[in-house]
Amino acid sequence: MPVKKYSPVTPGTRFRVGLDYSGVSENNPEKSLTAKLCKTGGRNHDGKMTMRQKGGGHKKKYRIIDFKRDKEGVPGKVKSIEYDPNRTAFIALIVYADGDKRYIIAPNKLNVGDEILSGKDAAPNVGNAMYLENIPLGSSIHAIELTPGRGAALARSAGTYGVLMGREGKYASVKLPSGEVRRILITCKATIGTTSNPDHTLQVLGKAGRKRWLGRRPRVRGVAMNPVDHPMGGGEGKSSGGHPRSRTGIMAKGQKTRNVKKASSKLIISKRKKKN
Repeated sequence: MPVKKYSPVTPGTRFRVGLDYSGVSENNPEKSLTAKLCKTGGRNHDGKMTMRQKGGGHKKKYRIIDFKRDKEGVPGKVKSIEYDPNRTAFIALIVYADGDKRYIIAPNKLNVGDEILSGKDAAPNVGNAMYLENIPLGSSIHAIELTPGRGAALARSAGTYGVLMGREGKYASVKLPSGEVRRILITCKATIGTTSNPDHTLQVLGKAGRKRWLGRRPRVRGVAMNPVDHPMGGGEGKSSGGHPRSRTGIMAKGQKTRNVKKASSKLIISKRKKKN
């Protein structure tokens, strides 16, 4: 989907770059597939703030997504491609032959009127959900399960996808968007194609207010705080700082945060690529 640059009519549109939304339907979401969504403001059940920089934002409803794709053997037709405020990718409303309606994460290049299928009888076409044992090697896949029947867990955000590298025994080797190559059971499902809205990263909000509409509050730099508030705070002028670390003291660069005793470590073939 192309992006568009706005004319500098106001200070907020001077640097704004937004999506065209030409392929997104303008109808309201399916009422039977929406649910109430309560805001937490970053607080847990005790009222303590466990996540900072969260709060406010526009009121929205949750769209119930079919991550399991367990309606096998029943063809479905794409009725609409819709915007979902709860995720970066678009969603597709599917109407199955028996009248059932479900939302799925819309793959890229899936259009209104296309037919999709799930199960062992499905062909490796865009939008079809198949088991890893039946997907051709080298295919681009998204909405990948980690545990059979639990639902999609990997490669769900905008423009992401994994690549099926090979199969050996009861495991398939999948290269994930992070660059990590890991083994996943061949009885897990995945959807053919890449996720929609690949131009999501090209957006420029243009003003602070648009970020507040998304429910994100201002973030104060650690070096601008006092020593009591942040490990990098304090100092005269701009001499404060030190080793980059979080508010709780966790190093920001170089420190390993993954538990070496984690059971899934034996399934990782090669670790994700490091950032320079």
